[in-house]
Order: sequence, then C-alpha cells, then structure tokens
Amino acid sequence: MTRVAAVDCGTNSIRLLVADVDGGRLVDVHREMRIVRLGQGVDRTGRLAPEALARTFDALRAYAAVVARHGAERVRMVATSATRDAANAARFVDGCTAILGVAPEVVSGVEEARLSFAGATAELAGHPAPYAVCDIGGGSTEVVVGTDDVEQSVSVDVGCVRLTERRLRTDPPTAAEVVAAVADIAAALDLVEARVDVRRARTFVGLAGSVTTVAALALGLDAYDPARIHLARVAAADVERVSATLLRATRAERAAYGVMHPGRADVIAAGALVLREVVRRWDVAEVVASERDILDGIAYAAVTAPGTPDPART
Repeated sequence: MTRVAAVDCGTNSIRLLVADVDGGRLVDVHREMRIVRLGQGVDRTGRLAPEALARTFDALRAYAAVVARHGAERVRMVATSATRDAANAARFVDGCTAILGVAPEVVSGVEEARLSFAGATAELAGHPAPYAVCDIGGGSTEVVVGTDDVEQSVSVDVGCVRLTERRLRTDPPTAAEVVAAVADIAAALDLVEARVDVRRARTFVGLAGSVTTVAALALGLDAYDPARIHLARVAAADVERVSATLLRATRAERAAYGVMHPGRADVIAAGALVLREVVRRWDVAEVVASERDILDGIAYAAVTAPGTPDPART
C-alpha cells in the first residue's frame, strides 16, 4: 500500500487528495477543494493575475501542511488550462515548487483528458462501455472516448470561467449573451466532433463542479452530498430544466442554493450551459455524474511516476 497526495490546480479551483493506493484501489484519507480562481482574467490578458497567484499560493500552503501531516510517500501536482494559457506560468511553477517541494506539471489538454478518463472510469463497473467522459472545467472542456484506456480525446477552450468572462457578463445573463455563448460552445463542439465519436459511447459520464452541481440541483438536495451525487443518473430533461433555472437566476439567487459552493455561484450558469449544449448535440439521454475525476487520475498516476519528495522532508 502506498500513500499518495495529488493536487489538481485548474482555472477555478485547487483540490487536494491524500489517499492510500491499495491493490489498484484508492482509499481516501483527505479530500478538499478551494475556489481560488487562478484563471481570473487570463482569457483577456494572457497572464496570471498577482491576486490570483496569491490566493492559489495561500491554499497550497495549507495543502502542504496537510500532506506533511498525513505522511504522503509520493506527491504529484498537475496544473491545467489557465496555466497552459499564461505567459507568466513560470511564476506559478516557481511559487508552487517552493511551497510544495515538487514542481507542478503543466499538462497538455491530451494528458488532462487521459488523467480525467483514468479517474472517472475506475468505478464504472456495471455501466456499459465504451464510455464518453466530459470534463467541464473553468477554462477548457475535455471529451474522451474509450473502454479500458483512451481511444479518442480532445480539449477545447470553453469552460465556465472563460465563458462567463467572455460572454455572460450581465446578472442574470441577457438573451443576447446566452446566444453568443451558445455560438462559442457550438464552434468548440464542432472541433470535438471532428476528433471524437461521442455517439458510439454507451455511457456518458460528466465530471467536475459544474456537472456535479447540476446533478445536486436535479436531485433536489438541500446540501451538497458527494455520496448521493456520485454515479447519479441525470436525465437530459433535468439538465435542460436546471440549466434554464440557473441562466434565469441572479448570482445572489444561485448562491442561495444549499448545494452551491460560494465560489461557483457566478460561473455555474456557464458551466450548466456547456453541459446542456453537449447533451443536445449528441442526444445524450442521461449523464452519469462522477465525483471521481482528474484528481483521482493524478493519484493513480503518482504511484507509477518517478519518486517525488514528501514536503515534510524538504
């Protein structure tokens, strides 16, 4: 048994998983998520904002203490869309390395898709393959099709933060803003369709906070409950209903939902819109919402990656 720590730093959130890998199975020791909005303004400026870096480094210091306390033998950190797009990514890499004791890997969209697929499909026994896995992040969306491994994958630059900053600027969004956002999503899905045959999948899996929040609302939960959300089946009609409700709501009204993380209320409408358009494009009857995603994939990969130091010893 090996104890690993995985850190996933995306456009909107930074997440930590400390887990024991036992016979190819992950046993959670500690799982945590913080909204830091690292990708604030990156779509417009091409740079990571100083205040966004500060928020991210503060969260990472807290995570480093957790990793040291639990005695992780291997540590792996992955950064995705916002960092890929930033001209000053070296500032982020240097800061993370100093805090965590390991350098973050700024992965490509293809590698991000592979890690997401590995995490998402580890617990899909009983669900028919092949699988289509859709990871709707803050800056990008990855779509992967495969059975035991990735067979086709693509990453496109539509995500809840990027789309909110670019198109959905009014509170609540205007009809014209929604039309513009849908056009952006459609163009991105054209690129997906050229690379990935989603229609051949027998199980459609949705990942990340936008999807799991839509699932929580579809289930009518009063509070966010990962155990009830994980592997919940969300019908296409419920995706339509929830996305319409979120697009009509103000930011304050969205924040009032018991399932809503306070750092997600301003971008959830865009994330739900991406999910709605994906479901419409490929006539998806139901989405299987997964709480297992790229973070779990990073943890699995940490076991086979070259040895990484424990921050307690650096």
